[in-house]
Amino acid sequence: MARFLIVEADGGSRGNPGVAGFGAVVRDGKTGELLREIAETIGVATNNVAEYSGLVAGLAAAHEIDATAEITVRMDSKLVIEQMSGRWQIKHPDMRELALKARNIHDRALIAYEWIPRDQNSHADALANKALDGLPIESTGPKKQINFLTERLTGTEKATTIYFVRHGTTDFTPNRRFSGGDGNNPALNALGLQQAQNVAREMAKIKPDVLISSPLRRTMQTAAAISNSTGLSIIEDDSWIEIAFGEWDGLTFDDVKEQYPREAQEWLSSTAFAPPGGESYDQVGERIDPALDALVAAYPAQKICVVTHNVVIRQIVRLTLSAPSHAAFHVDIDPCSITTLSVWHRDGLRILRSFSEVGHHRS
Repeated sequence: MARFLIVEADGGSRGNPGVAGFGAVVRDGKTGELLREIAETIGVATNNVAEYSGLVAGLAAAHEIDATAEITVRMDSKLVIEQMSGRWQIKHPDMRELALKARNIHDRALIAYEWIPRDQNSHADALANKALDGLPIESTGPKKQINFLTERLTGTEKATTIYFVRHGTTDFTPNRRFSGGDGNNPALNALGLQQAQNVAREMAKIKPDVLISSPLRRTMQTAAAISNSTGLSIIEDDSWIEIAFGEWDGLTFDDVKEQYPREAQEWLSSTAFAPPGGESYDQVGERIDPALDALVAAYPAQKICVVTHNVVIRQIVRLTLSAPSHAAFHVDIDPCSITTLSVWHRDGLRILRSFSEVGHHRS
């Protein structure tokens, strides 16, 4: 039977914005035993950012105790509870970033959110005030104070760095023919093979620890060049395969507009629309988000080269920036360019380091 944990969290700011801090508690959900206490100041912030920071710290501690536990989060912040439950939108950019961190810490299906009155959240509130007052936590029993935000800022937690390489040019690329993960599977053309050699030289300078590739022909050819330049073996992983375009594969968009006029308009209007027999942009994002988490969990603090595709990288960029779904229509990735992410495993923070770089790349 899965373990049951309770997270209680709170945060506050003296000034709003002003000097801010948070407190969080993790308890055994069956016995009520106190397992962790966390208190930390976070500089100048608003009350809501402090509350979200408490949530992130509490979930991180609970996940560290048991990564498979069922968790109930109890907070007196109606805003945080309603937003994390998905009933209210998150408009503030700082809170969107913290909410994304919280969602990436633990399996979302195992977390429930519950609002409680302030007087029932007194322990976390007291810890937040201790942090603001600069007072130490009195430790009795199996408690541990963690400070993962400070670890990241001071460099004691090392990020995983991922270099996403788009494959080289195929004969489909110049006319922007739909080329997905389920269709014609074209090979690199002469230009694409030269591009692969160029990006392979750049990756040799970076010296990645791991080389992963989508199993399609064009990505495997690009990865083969990188393998030759780095000495790394290629790990095939279909998590990074391109969006499926179904019946549209091999067609230009003009072809699609002529043959599928209604569907073409729907596709332009909504990222939730999938071409006949294909996959929507939203579906790609839904499969890429956990794949990214799994990659970082498998290779923490390493340098990873992933050879993949245009739409996949566009969704990675969108997710990293917490941008709305339609933002994926407003970016494009050059063939054999490098897009770089840093990800901190403990708090799930993702940072976009570079976007669609071609040529000289600094590791």
